[in-house]
Amino acid sequence: MEEDTGLNILAITIFTITLSALLSPLLHFSPYIPAGITFVLLGLVTIDTLSWKNQGVNLLLNIFASEEQKQRIIYHEAGHFLTAYLSQIPVTGYTLTAWEAIKNNNSGLGGVIFDTSFLEKKSQDMREFNRLLDRFGVVLMAGIAGEKVIYNNSQGGEEDIKKFQEINRNITLTATNFQMKQRLAILQATTIIEQNKDAYLALVEAMKQRKSVTECQDIIAEYHQ
Repeated sequence: MEEDTGLNILAITIFTITLSALLSPLLHFSPYIPAGITFVLLGLVTIDTLSWKNQGVNLLLNIFASEEQKQRIIYHEAGHFLTAYLSQIPVTGYTLTAWEAIKNNNSGLGGVIFDTSFLEKKSQDMREFNRLLDRFGVVLMAGIAGEKVIYNNSQGGEEDIKKFQEINRNITLTATNFQMKQRLAILQATTIIEQNKDAYLALVEAMKQRKSVTECQDIIAEYHQ
């Protein structure tokens, strides 16, 4: 997960500082300096984890992210946005960095925000409700699919998989069957993106410019007139 990656980065940093304390006699500086820095970092990590939901770590990840990683996020989120629009899952907003997410009172490194109120209002027609869940499952896997379409692999999507598991928690599935269901959702999302690739790439450019949800939806609609 992104959060685990951030914590691992800080853990490596703390290890490096601690090691420098052990080597301080050779480096000719007081061991209290790296020890003090380590103590402060540990305190900040604890506060960040318990009170800020790892947003501090996410901000650090954004600062040190490569250009490819930043671009991957956009392609990932555009996959969600495109499939949500085509699946008639309402999109209420999106963010592409941790700072944008914080400003919008969201957690994580950013993402497309869906109106998921339909999950709390089960239709009397359970078959229709399950079909809606299946469509939403495809939308959740579309970030992974979007990365694979462009980069032939995916580096993100752990939180999406968690949500996919959550919406399927009431369905009795073996681990193998769940993996098959997840792979099928990724395949369906990939097909949607590839069949609408011009709209997808235009959406990516619009999201890079931080166009509004309505403007992004209008861009997709232009390819379906």
